[in-house]
Amino acid sequence: MNPDDLSARLAATIPDTARIDDALFDRYGVKRGLRNDDGSGVLVGLTKIGDVVGYDRDLAGKLHPIPGRLYYRGYDIDDIVRSVEADNRFGFEETAFLLLAGYLPCSDELEAFRQLIAQKMTLPREALMSLLALKSSHVMNTLARSVLELYTHDPDPESLSPEHEMRQSTRLLASFPAIIAYSYHSMQHHLLGWPLNVRLPKRDLSIAENFLYMLREEYTELDAHILDVLLILHAEHGGGNNSAFTVRVTSSTLTDIYSAISAGIGSLKGTLHGGANLCVVDMFDHLKTVITDWSDAVEIRAYLEKMLRKQAYDHTGLVYGVGHAVYTISDPRVALLRGMSRQLAAEKGRSDEFEFLELVGREAVELVSRLKKNGAPVALNVDFFSGFLYNLIGIPKELYLPIFAMSRITGWTAHRIEELNFSGRRSIRPAYRNVIETQPAKYMPLNDRPPAE
Repeated sequence: MNPDDLSARLAATIPDTARIDDALFDRYGVKRGLRNDDGSGVLVGLTKIGDVVGYDRDLAGKLHPIPGRLYYRGYDIDDIVRSVEADNRFGFEETAFLLLAGYLPCSDELEAFRQLIAQKMTLPREALMSLLALKSSHVMNTLARSVLELYTHDPDPESLSPEHEMRQSTRLLASFPAIIAYSYHSMQHHLLGWPLNVRLPKRDLSIAENFLYMLREEYTELDAHILDVLLILHAEHGGGNNSAFTVRVTSSTLTDIYSAISAGIGSLKGTLHGGANLCVVDMFDHLKTVITDWSDAVEIRAYLEKMLRKQAYDHTGLVYGVGHAVYTISDPRVALLRGMSRQLAAEKGRSDEFEFLELVGREAVELVSRLKKNGAPVALNVDFFSGFLYNLIGIPKELYLPIFAMSRITGWTAHRIEELNFSGRRSIRPAYRNVIETQPAKYMPLNDRPPAE
């Protein structure tokens, strides 16, 4: 048989061999996606790192929506960002320290931490040259590969000691901005013939400033401060989000940190996890072309209703950036991003786009609640404004998701360290029930099997 014919034949078996009858999940009480019937997550672990709050549960076990809150090590994310803004300083490094160490640093500790990150930000020459030579069309794949290559530059990569885990965690935190910026330049060089620009990081700049400097050299102070806040807001979101859980699952096997983090990157890359802000930007670009009057709520509402009924745009029935798995009444990050969007749009002369986006959001929330949720509360999520902010800063779409990883490396490493230091380590191993109907099957010797048709 021709190998190409065999590939098609094997693919044709998928509908029969890979499909499980939906009714079986209910019969055996399987929680698909580890989600309970009420939409809450199945409890699979304990953590002291982040807390995502979107509802209360009464004594009868019923959920009641409440305004969303997000906590890092017990601190309200709103308080963290407001403090950073009030002091007009960069706060992502402080956030990373809090997530890794579990407490807020004093000024001396924070300065030492910043110096530590600055010292580790320059990539090893061999890793840099390997990265620049790689021809890849996706920065996330280059990031995962580069993380695995850092294993070879670690003198003791398999060590699981707390001291070494913390050194590795800070090394990854410091390396991500350079890897991502250089990966983008390399991709544009190999695919489009752009000049290859490599600017080494500066030790007196924050992570946000250094990333923008390595990416394009010129940026405004407001650009850098808003990117810094975006990094703070994406740094952690509980142990149940897919990529953090992936890191915890792989770490529970006692594999090395580089393998665990590369697995987390692969999880985040999936369109059902990390790519929603890009979907919002693409949707918004489409709406800007089909809506003739950006201030006409009636026209906007009519088109959004067509989208929700799968009659327009991508026919998925979705309005991207609306709704969340945990937050119901509000996403605590949205109010912060809305204000920054208004401010940056005014600086860039694009206030008309911001007003249009905000109007789209108001109409979408009302429609999704009424048409999709039977009147249940629904809110805009962080992705609704984050992609617009990246666009205002001038960050290419190819980097929206890698920047998410650049921020979330802090949460990933914190969850890994916590997973490794549970008393009585156990590899995470849930159960799957086999539902094949022809078991045990009678084995037929190879020579007795009929030829393929």
